[in-house]
Parts: sequence; C-alpha cells; structure tokens
Amino acid sequence: MTTISEVNHPTHYTSHPSGVECIEITEWMPFCLGNAVKYLWRAGLKSDDPRPDLQKAIWYIQREISRVEREEPHGNT
Repeated sequence: MTTISEVNHPTHYTSHPSGVECIEITEWMPFCLGNAVKYLWRAGLKSDDPRPDLQKAIWYIQREISRVEREEPHGNT
C-alpha cells in the first residue's frame, strides 16, 4: 500500500542537491513552464537515465512556444 508520504514527497521530488522541493518554485509559473522546470529539476533523480525527463522538458517548452506564438498579434513575429 502507498503511504501519504510517498504520494506527497516521493524520493525523486525531495532529493535535489539544493534541498528545495521543485513545487516551491514551479507553483509560481505558468503550467507548461513549471512542468518544463520540474522535468529539468528531477532529470536523473527518478532514474539513472535523465533523457526521458529532458525530452519531456523539451516537449513542454515547445508547447509553451506554440502557445505564445498563437497569442501574438498578427504581423508581430
């Protein structure tokens, strides 16, 4: 059975060398940017291979770029 501690504070969320939990920073950011930072923050902490987290960060950054481009007034590229 999973404990509340495992849900709220899994090891890969709390093992960053800074001692800071990522959510303390990302909750102040727009969703896609916060998720990109989250995946960069924990790259290599959840598993030995950081590539999946780095690829997810790229995906969220590209999604944010697309959102910004859609919201630009026409002619301001």
